[in-house]
Amino acid sequence: MASTAMHLSSSPAMRAASPAAHDRVAVGRLTLTDFRSYRGLRLDVDARPVVLTGPNGAGKTNLLEAVSFFAPGRGLRGVKLADVGYAPARAAAGDARNQELKGQDFKGHSWAVAATLTTPDGPVDIGTGFDAGESRRLVHVNGEAAKGAGALGQHLGIVWLTPAMDRLFTDGPGSRRRFIDRLVTTLDADHAGRTAAYDHAYRQRLRLLRDGGGDETWFTSLEDTMARHGVALAAARHDFVERLNRELAVSPGPFPAAHLTLEGTVDRWLTEMPAIDAEDAVRRSLMTERRTGEDTGAGPHRSDVAAIMVAPGHASHAQAAAICSTGEQKALLVSLMLAHARLQKEQRGHVPVLLLDEITAHLDPDRRTALFDEILKLGAQAWMTGTDISLFAGLGDRAQFLTVQNGALIPGISPA
Repeated sequence: MASTAMHLSSSPAMRAASPAAHDRVAVGRLTLTDFRSYRGLRLDVDARPVVLTGPNGAGKTNLLEAVSFFAPGRGLRGVKLADVGYAPARAAAGDARNQELKGQDFKGHSWAVAATLTTPDGPVDIGTGFDAGESRRLVHVNGEAAKGAGALGQHLGIVWLTPAMDRLFTDGPGSRRRFIDRLVTTLDADHAGRTAAYDHAYRQRLRLLRDGGGDETWFTSLEDTMARHGVALAAARHDFVERLNRELAVSPGPFPAAHLTLEGTVDRWLTEMPAIDAEDAVRRSLMTERRTGEDTGAGPHRSDVAAIMVAPGHASHAQAAAICSTGEQKALLVSLMLAHARLQKEQRGHVPVLLLDEITAHLDPDRRTALFDEILKLGAQAWMTGTDISLFAGLGDRAQFLTVQNGALIPGISPA
């Protein structure tokens, strides 16, 4: 197996420039095996931000996606596990042509990603991957098999922003629900389980309704599961949104803040009655839908997340995020991400690893500088990508730079 190993060292002066590095949780070593365009790769880094630059299709986002699989879910691209394994044709073509090559056999390939984390309590080895003979991904922590990806979240929090998320405020409600659920999960490990249980019962009930099968007992059981888990996950969203709004109000930072509101029938019920009564209301609504065909709009799968811009004195103050400019929407996303990172630092004692794909797009020079300063102030290890290294000049030797070319990594020099 061909492989690439790289170690980026830093001088004592550089390490000193990274505040409280010993209190961080960061990726110290990243190893990829048969992942996307990488047949084999080992990369050693320190806790400073990591900047990956290079042309489109070089494999920069693939590295961020590999790190994102250390969180529950299907990574920052949201793809099926069987679709990310290495294939020679895809590696040669690069990511830019993936859409053109969909007809080729890239599915079902096994892959693995592993990392050694640096933590205040010492190194932790984590790994995850997909075996073509398995139906779910495999997870290991310190060499021991774990029951699921939730075990990874006990050691590492991850938050990402990608170009696709630039449309978050204008896309459909589903994108905003998934965004909020990802943020909740990094602070509440049980949230992923609630969401999975609700979704499973919802799909089973929907199948029964479409097929015209199932008896009253079966429906009642599924609707009870949906009511219990649905209200629990809606309540977790509400708790998180309230905390996030408070953080944004108290520590607005250099970016315009967003004020979030959950909108939906079950969300309204939670503001009007105790959670146990909201569960009963969901059960009654589901029964009514099943027997009359009436759409009651009940359930957290119908909820939406509304956002307004909070920037007193600014022309867009109190304006819906959906009608703000592209640059303002990007700034709002950055503000939400930074506020969430501060919440995690407060709750867990360390900030999450930040994965910021093409983050400098739509940010003017002042906001780029402000973003870099906030990342360094937080003490976060941020993995950032871009095609133009000069846009990261504000980081100087406070970051480590790599050039990515056709799946190969070359040590870079600070553009400062």
